[in-house]
Amino acid sequence: MTAARAIVECMKREGIQKAFCVPGESYLPVLDALYDEPSIQLISARHEGAAAFMAEGYAKATLKPGVVLATRAVGGSNLAIGVHTAYQDSTPMVVFLGQVSRKFRGREGFQEVDLDRYFQPITKWAVEITDPERTPEIVSRAFRIAQSGRPGPVVVSLPEDILPVKTHMQFGPVAAAPRPAPSKMEINQVKAQLAQAKKPVIIAGGGVKSAEAEELLIGFAEKNKLPVLAAFRRHDVFPNRHKYYAGHLGLGTPIEVLETVREADVILALGTRLSEVTTQDYTIISSSQKLIHIDIDYDTIGKVYAPEIGIVADAKEALSLLNELSMPINWEAWTLERRQAFEKVTDLKDLQNDVINRQVIEILKNKLPNDALLTNDAGNFAGWLHQFYVFNERHTYIGPTSGAMGYGMPAALGAKLAFPAKQVVSLSGDGGFMMTVQELETAVRYHIPIICLVFNNQMYGTIRMHQEMHYPEKVIGTDLGQVSFKDLAISMGADGYVVETSAEFAAAFDKALSKNKIAVIEIMTEKEQISVSQTIKGLQGK
Repeated sequence: MTAARAIVECMKREGIQKAFCVPGESYLPVLDALYDEPSIQLISARHEGAAAFMAEGYAKATLKPGVVLATRAVGGSNLAIGVHTAYQDSTPMVVFLGQVSRKFRGREGFQEVDLDRYFQPITKWAVEITDPERTPEIVSRAFRIAQSGRPGPVVVSLPEDILPVKTHMQFGPVAAAPRPAPSKMEINQVKAQLAQAKKPVIIAGGGVKSAEAEELLIGFAEKNKLPVLAAFRRHDVFPNRHKYYAGHLGLGTPIEVLETVREADVILALGTRLSEVTTQDYTIISSSQKLIHIDIDYDTIGKVYAPEIGIVADAKEALSLLNELSMPINWEAWTLERRQAFEKVTDLKDLQNDVINRQVIEILKNKLPNDALLTNDAGNFAGWLHQFYVFNERHTYIGPTSGAMGYGMPAALGAKLAFPAKQVVSLSGDGGFMMTVQELETAVRYHIPIICLVFNNQMYGTIRMHQEMHYPEKVIGTDLGQVSFKDLAISMGADGYVVETSAEFAAAFDKALSKNKIAVIEIMTEKEQISVSQTIKGLQGK
């Protein structure tokens, strides 16, 4: 078969059902092979960056590799933001990029760049196929690497002259991702540390979600009465209504939640790389605390903090063994105290006079089913979602730990394709939404019925906040012009609404929920309330 057909055959063997792209002439034989493969649906987007976000959101939802295709240097450059997001978010992704013919390489051919070198710093592996016969070997390896250990993106460069070449292809078995388990000695070490603890805490990250170990984490926390904090943008790793949930470690995290980590004497970090945001610029864990770090990736352990105990293990395998432990519990009062601290900052009473952002989140809580899936873009608007929405079931939240703008809506499209029966809602600011707004047409074309909320304050709000903190009243580059997102949505065939009050939002949201159609609700917000806890005047006053 041809090398192009072998690529599609590998995708089929891996169980890939959706692939995302912007078409390009450099990989036309692959497109032709996809046409002949009915088991894989190809979603053609309006921009490569958005196609990569769709694939990344789809991968987060399915826990299977997202597949995205684009052409040469120009398409590859456009989708690099999605590759970087998959890298920082530990999301399995395989990227196929068309490349100039081998005989043109090194001559600065049309749209030529060394794609494997270009992507090497933000991928687990970047490779170019130079021998058609090795196509199954290399593509299968790409899928294996993307899913093994700490998941992440792999880029495969496809010189266009190899794709139509027919040769004998040999396909190996589809490899299962290794699931290492802790040794008996390591489990006993964890038990010994916890036995001495008076204020232990768990920080649970994406590794728990990747391993599908949420139920085991609940069992471990309940059996041992341990408080659990979610790492940055991993809200659904533990039920937020659970009496042992102690909050989310993200941007603008309330001081009461941060104190839970600062006051802890033993920290069990499970499936988290302890990122800059989770650790508040690497400040909330000190050398006086005992750190137990369990992660599937050897290089992650000790990369930020040197642990007392470092264990290379799959989160599900680790929790299965940890659940067999029995130990004295000397911290139940501490655990309940930390839950009360969390409830104190998330249960605000004066909702009627609060800003519309807060009221919108309350309406979402009341109207959405428990299994609804929410995605968000980067921006201060997300602070209200992070602090006040309740994620009580697994697979209900997808957000970019990379902080990529333009992510929310295309990621929601990918998630909806993964879970067609779920209600999927994306939240974006006007700045981020405009970066991928063209994908509304993609949603209309493929009948992907999500609801997009756009918080419109006509500025890049997060950057304006930092301007006011460091250079008060010297506003430059952050004001944006007026755009009617309602009219823009309608012009592309979607439903559009614009609201200024919570009552108007509730009515519009009810209409959107009642229809099986892509909808955009534009929420007009004030500039002054720049974040959940800060105003522009307040920042200027400091």
